[in-house]
Amino acid sequence: MVASSRPSRQTNIALLVLLSGAFVTGWLAFGVESSPGSLAVSITHGILGLGILVLAPWKSVIVRRGMRRRRRHAAAIAFSLVVMVTLLSGLVHATLGPVEIAGVNVLAVHVASAVAAVPFALLHVVRRRQRLRATDVSRRTALRALAVGGASALVYGAVESVSTGAGLPGARRRATGSYEVGSGVPAAMPVTQWFTDGVPRVDVTAYELLVGGPDASTLRVPYRDLLAMAGTTRATVLDCTGGWWAEQAWRGVPLDALLGTPDHGSIVVRSVTGYTRLFPAEDASALLLATHVGGAPLSPGHGAPVRLVAPGRRGFWWVKWVEEVSVDPRPWWSQSPFPLQ
Repeated sequence: MVASSRPSRQTNIALLVLLSGAFVTGWLAFGVESSPGSLAVSITHGILGLGILVLAPWKSVIVRRGMRRRRRHAAAIAFSLVVMVTLLSGLVHATLGPVEIAGVNVLAVHVASAVAAVPFALLHVVRRRQRLRATDVSRRTALRALAVGGASALVYGAVESVSTGAGLPGARRRATGSYEVGSGVPAAMPVTQWFTDGVPRVDVTAYELLVGGPDASTLRVPYRDLLAMAGTTRATVLDCTGGWWAEQAWRGVPLDALLGTPDHGSIVVRSVTGYTRLFPAEDASALLLATHVGGAPLSPGHGAPVRLVAPGRRGFWWVKWVEEVSVDPRPWWSQSPFPLQ
């Protein structure tokens, strides 16, 4: 395809749609762990992002024409650079693996630049409003959208084929986009936590788990009692939103052994740091309060003395340094999709 010397205003609208879609699917990918859902979201995210590159020749004509006008371009230039960093870092992560730049994971660069692009995008839309017209919803527009989508899908397929043919790390990434690190070797797993948390030091000799029942009663379970109850072992994959995954054998106490299966509300799991997540009441039997991983007690970085194992959920659901589990009348979906604390 050859870029027209007078590209349509529809190019800007298409780019806005692609940027919005890529942003939404990027965050959605953080929340979906199970396949084929995670694979569908990951592929859609990749195609939308590459669609921006497909439209780059048309956009470059618009940019060159705009630069000849007397107006301030600093914000627009910054917006373009941030988007370029976002696309490049995403492409590097998808093909070359968990590369680090100056000690910073390239996936973190991808996420940070995507977030940084949002205020620039809003400012750009306000300054250069593109009003929808009747001609924007037409057969010709639909055919152009199909052409862009098809070209983007072809580019995505080409990138995947090159990764596979060249034996790049990207060919071995999970459906979520994560790479295997430390399966069966807990000490090799990265130590990560939510960005507002640090690694606390919990005195196991004084540690007690608070268990709040539906009748508002609270039990205190000493660590030694939890160890005596920890007879269940489950091989489960921890898939972190930091871009890595590992399968480990976790040993601990099923949550329903402490709380039963509540018939209403949700299960609240709270960390000593204040980090909190709510779970559906029916998940009580699937959730595990782990005291051991790989046959050894948890290390502080991996959640000692007790952490939650939440099969089928991304890493930010796996609450570390658990201080309290309880039943809450609120529905689990009333919380923010991603932690705010």
